[in-house]
Amino acid sequence: MRLLVVEDESLLAEQIREHLVQQQFSVDVAHDGADGWFKLSEYPYDLAIIDIGLPKMDGLSLIRKARQNDIKTPVIVLTARGSWQEKVQGLDAGADDYLTKPFHTEELLARINALIRRAAGQPDPMLHAGPVRLNSRTQQVWLGDDEVSLTAYEYKVLEYFMHNPNKVISKTELTEHIYDQDFDLDSNVIEVFVLRLRKKLDPDGELKPIETLRGRGYRFTMAVS
Repeated sequence: MRLLVVEDESLLAEQIREHLVQQQFSVDVAHDGADGWFKLSEYPYDLAIIDIGLPKMDGLSLIRKARQNDIKTPVIVLTARGSWQEKVQGLDAGADDYLTKPFHTEELLARINALIRRAAGQPDPMLHAGPVRLNSRTQQVWLGDDEVSLTAYEYKVLEYFMHNPNKVISKTELTEHIYDQDFDLDSNVIEVFVLRLRKKLDPDGELKPIETLRGRGYRFTMAVS
């Protein structure tokens, strides 16, 4: 999953980024509202974390502009301690949730995961697709009763597939959601990840969970609940 952090306090922004990267998220950072708007309008994000007090364009204006331009990216707004007015203003502007500074990174992570699941229509952290189970909170995957060992990027690809079942997903879309902004896009790497997932999730070739659509991309064909 690819996230955007818009925070003008450099130290806090870096702390958030490092924590989320450790949790296998791809993270882009903007330090002012103008750059935040550029990134939000140019790149596909699964969620944005936006501080209200930003230079060049404040967070509320950024969120309103995004919603006016039909950008539906889920947003967590960061507000000052004890300022219920900021919380209300953030939600009225189009934010989906809020977090008051200072906060524990574990709470931020829990809210991120919950909001991503909610946006995908999957409120439970445990996703089921036939014999495949994925726990988005612990980032564990099972095939039947056996836990499947996945690399960080294999997990990211599978999680994105399972959050978007039956959707045709191009290699470009996959790459944009699992890598940071400055990564050199290489569709051949995606092919390797998908090949490995097929072998690990379908060793006998019976489930066929990932369909290749020539010239279009991939589709996760198993129903997810």
